Amino acid sequence: MEEGADTLVAQNRKARHNYFIEDSLEAGLVLTGTEVKSLRQGRASIVEAYAGEQGGQLYLLNANIPIYEAANRFNHEPKRPRKLLLHRRQRDRLLGLIRRQGYTLVPLRLYFNPRGIAKVEVGIARGKRKIDKRQTEKQRDWSREKARLMREKS
Repeated sequence: MEEGADTLVAQNRKARHNYFIEDSLEAGLVLTGTEVKSLRQGRASIVEAYAGEQGGQLYLLNANIPIYEAANRFNHEPKRPRKLLLHRRQRDRLLGLIRRQGYTLVPLRLYFNPRGIAKVEVGIARGKRKIDKRQTEKQRDWSREKARLMREKS
């Protein structure tokens, strides 16, 4: 493993298209051994995942970590809720945002940090409406066209 580099396992590319990401933070995950082995093979999907509250704790819900083939009967459930490990103040702040202000917690990336520990980057997000998505696309197209014109000019 490279020194000081994160090993990316899964990325949620649609998150920035569907949501306004206002802030992001890193959280640990409670995983079983077969889940870690499956993640090390680079097999995970967080496209449909989100973080929600269960019993006063935050959990990563609907994240798909496929079963580890070599484990046979000791395997895990692929879409089980996985507890997020956060400091108490961070957890309480996020729970307040979810409950009172209507924010959504969206996983942006799932990776191994330089020490080999599985982490998830969670974005504090507000949903975009259809008109917002069109406006973002229009700005992206214009900036691309502007860069093309500047290249041709020089």
